[in-house]
Amino acid sequence: MSSRWGGLIEDVDQFDGAFFGISPRELERTDPQQRLMLEVAWEALEDAGLPPTQLSGTQTGVFVAIGNYDYCRLLARDDLAHINAYDGTGNTLCIAANRLSYLLNLRGPSLVIETACSSSLVALHFACRSLQHGESDLCLVGGVSLMLSPEPTIAYSQARMMAADGRCKTFDASADGYVRGEGCGAVVLKRLSEALRDGDRIQGIIRGSAVNQDGLTNGLTAPNGPAQRAVIQKALQNAGLKPAQISYVEAHGTGTALGDPIEVKALKAVLMEGRPPDRPCWIGSVKTNIGHLEAAAGMASLIKTVLALQHQEIPPHLHLKQLNPYISLEGTPLAIPTQCQPWPAEAEGPFAGISAFGFGGTNCHAILEAAPLRQRVNLSDRPWHLLALSAKSEAALQALVGRYQDFFQAHAQISLIDACFTANAGRSHFDYRVAVTANSVKQLQKNLAALATTAPGSWAKQTKLNQSPQIAFLFTGQGSQYFGMGRQLYQTQPYFRQTLQRCQEILRPYLKRPLLEVLYHGDNQERVNQTSYTQPALFALEYALAQLWQSWGIKPAISMGHSVGEYVAACVAGVFTLEDGLKLIAARGRLMQALPENGEMVAVISLKCSSAGGDRSLSPSGNRSD
Repeated sequence: MSSRWGGLIEDVDQFDGAFFGISPRELERTDPQQRLMLEVAWEALEDAGLPPTQLSGTQTGVFVAIGNYDYCRLLARDDLAHINAYDGTGNTLCIAANRLSYLLNLRGPSLVIETACSSSLVALHFACRSLQHGESDLCLVGGVSLMLSPEPTIAYSQARMMAADGRCKTFDASADGYVRGEGCGAVVLKRLSEALRDGDRIQGIIRGSAVNQDGLTNGLTAPNGPAQRAVIQKALQNAGLKPAQISYVEAHGTGTALGDPIEVKALKAVLMEGRPPDRPCWIGSVKTNIGHLEAAAGMASLIKTVLALQHQEIPPHLHLKQLNPYISLEGTPLAIPTQCQPWPAEAEGPFAGISAFGFGGTNCHAILEAAPLRQRVNLSDRPWHLLALSAKSEAALQALVGRYQDFFQAHAQISLIDACFTANAGRSHFDYRVAVTANSVKQLQKNLAALATTAPGSWAKQTKLNQSPQIAFLFTGQGSQYFGMGRQLYQTQPYFRQTLQRCQEILRPYLKRPLLEVLYHGDNQERVNQTSYTQPALFALEYALAQLWQSWGIKPAISMGHSVGEYVAACVAGVFTLEDGLKLIAARGRLMQALPENGEMVAVISLKCSSAGGDRSLSPSGNRSD
């Protein structure tokens, strides 16, 4: 072994098996790479605001890059008597993806990609194809690599791949190999049109990607410049871009004396085509920061590039003191940043490329674009906020409360409405639960601090329900109306406001005054008490409230009502459409107002009832009439 350095993750043996439904006996024989992938994939879904438990039964694909099987080597050193059925599922590489699909009941493709150093970028490529071809509606893409036994490092040392000082000195004259690093990363992919439609927080856009192979070269592990050029050109073609539009490339850049010059030469051959001398393109490699993550390397490059696009800054490339003499950038607008650089100003884009080359010859390149600017909607904030937290054990819930304390302490200026919405709607909710109310971040910090000092067992309660509780919506009748009802919801809740506005448009042909004027803006505040206005106003308000509750996930199993409320209940239950319901209630209100205004006595001339004894109709004289 020529190097004893490595970029290592601490506590890779720590894992909450109970959270993922894995028994202690099974966990003992399960590769920590599987465990880490489960954790990071769950966190990626939470970061996207997608409660993992709500993906059950969906066409969600899982594409995982994994290559090391060190844990299997370790287990094989044990007495053969210790081998059990869990060794198979715990160490077969495909289970790193399949276990996640099993856990969340995901029905899209579930597979592992192993192309050595290019594995996770190749996984990204095929996940994009799965989305484009419609076999997946959402994709989880991840890469994981841990070093748990020395054999691979010995092998790579014998192949003279390892840097003696434990540094990836990419593009430097002293480059003598790379240092192995551990890591795990995951991203969530969705078709852009649907992410825009659903209001998702878009981190970046994948414009195009391509994969190819070196084929027969002067050595199985030797990099091939023409193949690298070809895959970059194909990715640009798939992205619909020209080489001169790329302003940054996250290079494969391992730091080997042979590979670095070949890669830069290939980049120059492609990126210089049609590039004006005043349009710079920076080149860097995340391997100088964290080492070579092998199967997870492409995922590290992807995440770094997305963050650089978001911050519009290009991070410095480390360990570059003297450029490799076989690399020439003189007279070109290509450069390697040794300090943080602002992203070059672009008329469109900006765009970046990412390269990942497997040492067996499988190459991949992806083109990224910055996320589209989304205009934030400024709403009148509600006065109080609810933060709902939950976990699968009391100890975990207490720890979660502490983490939220730390978070709000470090982010005192954060939007409270955003933080609460994400915790409430973007997280799965478990058996141990607690909720905190506050009207400011400062008060929320205070309430969380008080909660953290509460005696264990006094505020966490485990639910024992086998199914969700049944919910009924009850809609009131006439008499509950008043001018300005629902005003605060109208001002602060977009969905409630949009529903009332829709009701106003439907009612416009049937009311002399617009609905919203009657409710909030009219010069005659008593108009809402006139039956012809009261009934459609109550119907619209109650329907909008029902839609708002349902948008929050509170859906009724039963709906019922009294008087006007009966019509709303029927509409919510799907008996008739909103248009028909509003037309009917507007006519009912006009008729009921007209009856007392007429001044004449009204006689009941027929009664009809239904009972177990059959229908009975009574004439005014009381005689039975069949």
